[in-house]
Amino acid sequence: MARRLFFVDKVHSGHAAIDGEEARHLTRVLRVEAGQKYEISDNAQAYLAEITTARKEHVIFRVIEKLETPPPGLPVTLLAALIKFDHFEWILEKATELGVSAIVPVEAERSERGLDRAAPKRMERWRRILLESCQQCRRVRQPSLEEPVRLAAALETQAAARLFLEENPGAPPMLNALGSLDSACLLVGPEGGWTDGERRLAADAGWAPVSLGRNVLRAETAAIAGLAVLQCAWQARGV
Repeated sequence: MARRLFFVDKVHSGHAAIDGEEARHLTRVLRVEAGQKYEISDNAQAYLAEITTARKEHVIFRVIEKLETPPPGLPVTLLAALIKFDHFEWILEKATELGVSAIVPVEAERSERGLDRAAPKRMERWRRILLESCQQCRRVRQPSLEEPVRLAAALETQAAARLFLEENPGAPPMLNALGSLDSACLLVGPEGGWTDGERRLAADAGWAPVSLGRNVLRAETAAIAGLAVLQCAWQARGV
């Protein structure tokens, strides 16, 4: 059975600590004890470590050895239009499992009113979702979560492939637009779809409209399907 993975702020002189609410979760819910071995990550390297102290709000680990850390996958930035928060949080969780490097919430014209004002207050909760998802899927490096931006600012994001998911007929299949695939940005629209003005902005900024097929997908489904296609295409090229 695989050991649990926990994130620590840093490893110093062979030791690491978790404090506060996270430590209370470890001691009260998971009931960790001194002498137990777990894997820890400082967001760059994984280690096998043993707990030396397990108090209510203070857990200390002693590093036993460095572990082999998988190389980073395809650098992908997901630019996801703000949608109802329960659906947006599902995107955060699943995108983390699929190896996304960064997530940028985007204020689109058809994003539901009020989401743009409420989103900044959710950032702490959303980063917690990313952390828990990383620990669940044993991912050593957490994705970054950027502050919400308007579409014009989102379109300035750079990558080898900049893909604009288009729900209207006529866009080429995503696989046909991937190019060298050294890095990618994936822009996913809101529940009401893109406006014609937003399409023109994306085209003028050099983004490639792409399709995931004939079916009209929910925003959260499109985001996850697009990320899965990118990762599979990258792996199929033997990287």
